[in-house]
Amino acid sequence: MNRGVALPASTASRRRRRWPKVVGTLLVLVLLLVAGVACYGWWQLSGSLPQLDGHRRVAGLGASTTITRDALGTATVEGANRRDVAFALGFVHGQERYFQMDLQRRVAAGELSELVGAGAIDRDLDVRRHRLRSVAQAALAQLPEDQRSMLDAYRDGVNAGLAALRVPPFEYLLLRQKPTPWRSEDSLLSTAAMYLDLNANGENEREMALAQLQATFPRVVVSFLTAPDGRWESPMQGVASPPAYMPESTDLDLRHADAGITPAPAASVSPETGKPGSNSFAVSGKLTGTGAAIVAGDMHLGLRTPDIWFRARLRYPDASAPGGMRDLNGVTLPGTPALVAGSNGQVAWAFTNSYGDWADWVRVPNEKVTHYDEVIHVQGAADRHLDVAQTRFGPILVRDADGAPLALSWIGQLPRAYNMALMKLEQAPNVDAALAIAPLAGIPPQNALFGDTRGHVAWTIVGNSIPVRSDYNALLPSDWSAPGSGWTGFLAPGDYPRITGRDRLWTANNRVVAGRDLAVLGDGGHDVGARAQQIADDLEARASFALGDMLSIQLDDRAVFLTRWQQLLQATLKRSNDEGLSQLRVLTERWSARADVGNVDYRLVRAFRDNVRAAVLAPFVERVARRFPGFAWPHDISTEAAVWAMVQQQPPNLLDPRYADWNDLLRAAAQKVVDDLGSQPGGLAARTWGEANTAAIVHPLSRALPPFVARLIDMPREPLPGDRDMPRVQAPAFGASERFGIMPGHEGISYLQMPGGQSDHPLSPFHGSGHRDWVEGRATPLLPGQTAHTLELDP
Repeated sequence: MNRGVALPASTASRRRRRWPKVVGTLLVLVLLLVAGVACYGWWQLSGSLPQLDGHRRVAGLGASTTITRDALGTATVEGANRRDVAFALGFVHGQERYFQMDLQRRVAAGELSELVGAGAIDRDLDVRRHRLRSVAQAALAQLPEDQRSMLDAYRDGVNAGLAALRVPPFEYLLLRQKPTPWRSEDSLLSTAAMYLDLNANGENEREMALAQLQATFPRVVVSFLTAPDGRWESPMQGVASPPAYMPESTDLDLRHADAGITPAPAASVSPETGKPGSNSFAVSGKLTGTGAAIVAGDMHLGLRTPDIWFRARLRYPDASAPGGMRDLNGVTLPGTPALVAGSNGQVAWAFTNSYGDWADWVRVPNEKVTHYDEVIHVQGAADRHLDVAQTRFGPILVRDADGAPLALSWIGQLPRAYNMALMKLEQAPNVDAALAIAPLAGIPPQNALFGDTRGHVAWTIVGNSIPVRSDYNALLPSDWSAPGSGWTGFLAPGDYPRITGRDRLWTANNRVVAGRDLAVLGDGGHDVGARAQQIADDLEARASFALGDMLSIQLDDRAVFLTRWQQLLQATLKRSNDEGLSQLRVLTERWSARADVGNVDYRLVRAFRDNVRAAVLAPFVERVARRFPGFAWPHDISTEAAVWAMVQQQPPNLLDPRYADWNDLLRAAAQKVVDDLGSQPGGLAARTWGEANTAAIVHPLSRALPPFVARLIDMPREPLPGDRDMPRVQAPAFGASERFGIMPGHEGISYLQMPGGQSDHPLSPFHGSGHRDWVEGRATPLLPGQTAHTLELDP
């Protein structure tokens, strides 16, 4: 056998000594490579951080403008005039929030696929039907020169800020894309994005569902199922609605109708979800220690990282302002130069979604149609073409129950509905002036609460496009072909509803007014009212208010609305004598009446109500879906009045045939709680509310990233108190996008909380800034703190 040549002992020894050196050298090279990649990654990532200090020359400014930031990243912009301030605010937004702004305009224009690829095509197809970029272009062309000039200055500032970044915002690196410049029309598209968010994406599903219900059931049945609940309504004007008529067996008998057809399971009824809403309330100076009013507001929207709003203080000379300097504090919307909500030093204002009726279906079987070929560019794929059939009323989107084409007439599709008149609030010296400005603003119609330094408070609707209707039923598809039928114009400023002369005001997406004012505004899906009632009761419980009292109301997580459901659950369990339900009875017998993170009883009672609602509505939904496949109960038609009336009065004719009696339905709903939640680890006793209500406030791109990377840009996943139907509205990714309490003229003691922080950049010192205060309910000061950074912009 060939054993090879033996090496000298000295040679073998040298080779053995050489191997550690080789391995060591390779290890050093690998470490250097990893370090190099890490350094390059850090260099790339840090290149999209905004400039916080120093000087920068920019074209477009009239005079030097200063941008300072405090520890939270609140930007204070001080310039020689409002136009320069708009430019500098655009510079800051462009550096801090350009990706957010880009998504916002693309969502509104139906152009998201061009940036993120084919996964967004369905969304783009839905939105592009409204042709909102064309609407924004038309709106821009008709703006007054002063407003157009302000948008142009803001545009130039945004693009200057973006260009000043060494590297584009890090999101574009992840997408392997480049940002395109901001255009003046894009600021109006940012407003269009709010129309979509606050007006159910412009789809008017509520009225289509009403039409399908009307086509399936007698009118008396539909009126009953969709009736408002007078028990919870808390309008500031008028009285609560009366109970609806309970349909009799001659109207509808579910026990004998459609014999042989199995009703749909309860799961066919979608659970209730949060909807874009908000709280706002105000007290007059008679109830404060200073004589000035207090205005509180928390706008409920989808939550993300970063937050939709950007904290800012804007200062510029103004002879009409106290001390000759206009001092604006509050929240701005990246994409626009306006202070959206806050204070001008003399007046404070807050908004909630009004849920008026801002859209109608129009029957257009014989209307002239113009076709538009909308091209949707798709990153990495072929273009998609969408044929939009446009009538004088709006685009044809769906068909009526009898097959007739329906066009959507929606204010969000009107160029007149977009302008920058909201910025006039910045100079309003008092509540009266603010009331006069509100009907001029081109934004989605909102409940607006105003309070001033003199102690006056007032409510009105802000938004310039409230339609005047004539000769048709606004809740159902209608024919507008007859002269004088349909929308005959828009409400004149002097005809806007107003409430003044009161010491306590509140709105929470509920019905606010009655009579003629309600007829003018319509019902676009008012909240059931329990939240508004709780706020009103909290206001009535005090004879005087400090700012901390307003925050306490915003953080009120008492489960007043569910208390009667807890009592119903207990009565159901005591009747059943079912050993399998005994633990549920014990866990819910002692009622904490709070949506607190550690409470088990709250979660179980809430699940019981959801199950009862689904079981009660299932046979109605199934019968509509049989005629209109895909029908689902719309989230903006409350059923609380009808469901509660049925479980209390237990009409045999309205009971799903698969249940022996109403007690059987209630027991089955309780059993479903046990089956669904009791089978999870730890059983029913481990099912805390915080387990279900865990924060999911994430960056739009984080789901596409490895979890360990996503954690760097998302907010912590932690249990949160609060829920729907109480002032502290909270779901995992929905809730108060800000909370403030402002006493105009006393901004130094006012507060402003904001989730998600000022920046989404993981290397920014402002990533997640202020989020902890929002989670824990601490009052973050409204005014910026000590200056930490100063940047001078020079022309």
